[in-house]
Amino acid sequence: MQSLEVISVNLWLMLISLANLGIFYWIIKRFLYKPVMNVIAKRREAIEAEYREAEEARTSAALSRESYEKKLAGAQAEADGMIQSATLTANRRGDRIVEDARERADGIIRQAQVEAELEKKKAQETIRREIADVSTALTEKLLGRELTDGDHRGMIDSFLNEIGE
Repeated sequence: MQSLEVISVNLWLMLISLANLGIFYWIIKRFLYKPVMNVIAKRREAIEAEYREAEEARTSAALSRESYEKKLAGAQAEADGMIQSATLTANRRGDRIVEDARERADGIIRQAQVEAELEKKKAQETIRREIADVSTALTEKLLGRELTDGDHRGMIDSFLNEIGE
């Protein structure tokens, strides 16, 4: 029977345990729950602030990226324009150089033609003189007498006119 006393329920002990539990709950709520909740609230606010800052940073980064891409596109367009301008300038200079070379070549060709024409006239004049000398010598031998300058010139001119025709 002794075992029944051990199992018995003491109402006063239960009430005191419940009162201890209520006091313990009130103490924990008063001194522990509120400070913990305040810490949790502060931590939640800090986390939310970090999220806001991260979102602002992301937005700022996106704006910076767009600005960078616009500047890069502008720089690329400017570089393309500079390359195109340089190419056009180089082409114009090349065309001018070629045109100058052509003009110089044409001038050289004209000069060579003039010189060739002069040489041709000199050669013709030399040939005329030689023909005149030979014809004078031949005529003197054929006629057996010496010709005057007037006779000589008349014969040469008629002979050259016949050859020229």
